[in-house]
Amino acid sequence: MSFRSVLEAIGKDFAKGLKFALTYAIPVESLAALLFPASAPVMSAAEDATTLIQNSVFAVEQKFTAAGVQSGTGAEKLADVLALSQGAVTTLLSQAGIAASPAYVADLVNAVVAILNAVPAPASAVNSAASPSK
Repeated sequence: MSFRSVLEAIGKDFAKGLKFALTYAIPVESLAALLFPASAPVMSAAEDATTLIQNSVFAVEQKFTAAGVQSGTGAEKLADVLALSQGAVTTLLSQAGIAASPAYVADLVNAVVAILNAVPAPASAVNSAASPSK
């Protein structure tokens, strides 16, 4: 089961789903190290930016899942994630000495999504997400 399928199941119960999704989120330090290898001395700001992007992706995925709209919405999801996070991400990265254009931030969002989609969901997450809450 893909990350997206897990989020679809999770979205049926938003409060439970958000807590569950964050439990299985990729450690921010791992994402930050992949996305910002040259910024080790100022990794804190890069980690904060990565956390913000990842949490924004989760929020937007849950929004679309709750609305029952998952397919064909990539551009809309990206726009929503950027609306939630672009200004703060740009500020955080500038504090780390990284000049982040809007296109650069969009590329970071796409990279985070690609990494999240590539990580297989743990068996316990798949089983728990497939069980409807009552």
